[in-house]
Amino acid sequence: MAMRLVFLKSLRSIVLSITHRNWSYSVNYAGTQGRKKIIMNDNDVVPAHHIALQHLDRVAIKDNYGSHTYLDVLLKAVRLSTLINDTVGTGKSQERIGFLCPNDSTYVVSQWACWAAGHIAVPLSPVHPPSLLGYYLKDCSAALLIASQSHSELLSALKKTVGNEIQSLILEESWQQETNEKCLPSQLESILSGTKSINFYRDSDAMMLYTSGTTGKPKGVLLSHRNINAQVRMLIEVWQWTKKDVIVHALPLHHTHGVVNALLCPLYVGASCIMLPKFDSKTIWDHFLNTNVNREQKPTIFMGVPTMYSKLLAHHDTAFGDNPRTREYVKASISNSIRVMISGSAALPEPVFHKWKAATGLEIVERYGMTEIGSVLSIPLDGERRAGYVGVPSPGVSIRLVEFQPSSLGAKANYQVLFETSHEQFSSHVKNDKVISGDLIIKGPNVFHGYWNKPEATAKDFTADGWFRTGDAVQYDNGYFKILGRLSADIIKSGGFKISALEIETHLLGHPEIVDCTVFGIPDVTWGQKVAAVIVLVNPEKSIDLVALKKWCKERMAPYIVPSEWRIYSELPRNALGKVNKVEFAKVAFNDKPVTSKL
Repeated sequence: MAMRLVFLKSLRSIVLSITHRNWSYSVNYAGTQGRKKIIMNDNDVVPAHHIALQHLDRVAIKDNYGSHTYLDVLLKAVRLSTLINDTVGTGKSQERIGFLCPNDSTYVVSQWACWAAGHIAVPLSPVHPPSLLGYYLKDCSAALLIASQSHSELLSALKKTVGNEIQSLILEESWQQETNEKCLPSQLESILSGTKSINFYRDSDAMMLYTSGTTGKPKGVLLSHRNINAQVRMLIEVWQWTKKDVIVHALPLHHTHGVVNALLCPLYVGASCIMLPKFDSKTIWDHFLNTNVNREQKPTIFMGVPTMYSKLLAHHDTAFGDNPRTREYVKASISNSIRVMISGSAALPEPVFHKWKAATGLEIVERYGMTEIGSVLSIPLDGERRAGYVGVPSPGVSIRLVEFQPSSLGAKANYQVLFETSHEQFSSHVKNDKVISGDLIIKGPNVFHGYWNKPEATAKDFTADGWFRTGDAVQYDNGYFKILGRLSADIIKSGGFKISALEIETHLLGHPEIVDCTVFGIPDVTWGQKVAAVIVLVNPEKSIDLVALKKWCKERMAPYIVPSEWRIYSELPRNALGKVNKVEFAKVAFNDKPVTSKL
């Protein structure tokens, strides 16, 4: 059964007296019963919709429908939370609520409504096929699906997959419209009285994000409000977020990069988020160079995946041509208004780093993270921007580089600690000139506490002493960490050598005829694995001399890491975050058959 919801404007003027110091704040409002004071301190777990009380008159979201203040978003979220509880009930258990919204204010309204109602938000992507969306909803036993009217056709197809087991609410277009809401001080207490108190969020779950994974079906990563609170707070400190910031948001909103880093961070501090319906190079450049807004409304932050930066560079070269004056104007405009640009979700090729600096005057900040743990490593804003490195530990994060015993598995795995540090201890290690490589494990309040209904998978990814196994090989080198690659896909073991696929990819992307590539190991009866590369040419209508290419590689790489098997594709099958599923793609590109090498 689907219920159609039409948003009705109703409330009028608000007066709030708010103080904010070191994450402690109080909200005072006058109601019919006199004054009431709500005080929150650093030990509280405060969700975004409660923090919105500090910034009610500020613009939270700008989208294709207009500008939405924090008050607009909050009031809609509270109303939707009431409808959620009317539909699923108000029992003690937290229900999973799926929501399928475009990248606009209704996404935030739906997220906050789930939390205000005390349930677990499960964001879904409209780019996924109904079969996959149906798997998510069934796997998490969703009690309700919220969908915007613009996704009604997808909802109908989805219902054929899940049947009538899941109830649905349809948000009509009026929910997307700018409302410029106001309310009386006497009305504020009654508006908030139906939502959960701050104490509820200390020990409750908040959100489930599904990981793509490299094997098996996607797993639901269950994040508590405490996890999200820790992940957001540490990034606010690392990237120095303030309410004056404006971010251009073009990332998918079913991944931690788009949800936590690029959306919740600005909403926690009262900043503004320009939400684009999808990534479009021209639109983003238009926002970067917008001269029709005052300085306070210009973007100050951008986050993207490496593929986005590559496409933005391609548009830059096409749109701004070879005119030196135009390029200098663009460079000056960007460097004078945008304070930081951040890349994550995949390794940033070094050529892109250098080309971006030449085009904009800005050095991209790289960071490292996962859905399960948030962004745990980042180049510090006041530190060296070293291409190919992901910086230092985030606040509250403890890190170990270890070597696991080959015969031990899962939680029973035995390991030797090669290097250990934390954000708080890190200054003592900065001058350590040793190069140390090992498997990365993480501990901290940011770390999730399990995969939904998958205790075996959860146990496998944690050590007996409670450290999360990232599955990534990492190198500590002269004060910074560098990701060598996934242990399962980006680390190739050939002839006794441990080879980083990312290192080879970085070299290949420096070739003038190669625009994209991916590297992985394929089975080999002699060497264990052979290094294989799939490349995309700048000009797909031309061929490339593989003999000359191998010679070029040998001039830049150790001979044992030069790919011995090659394929040329017109494009790589990247997902929404720009990643290639190497395990699956290797089966397609090389038929997943062992190759006999000649000595």
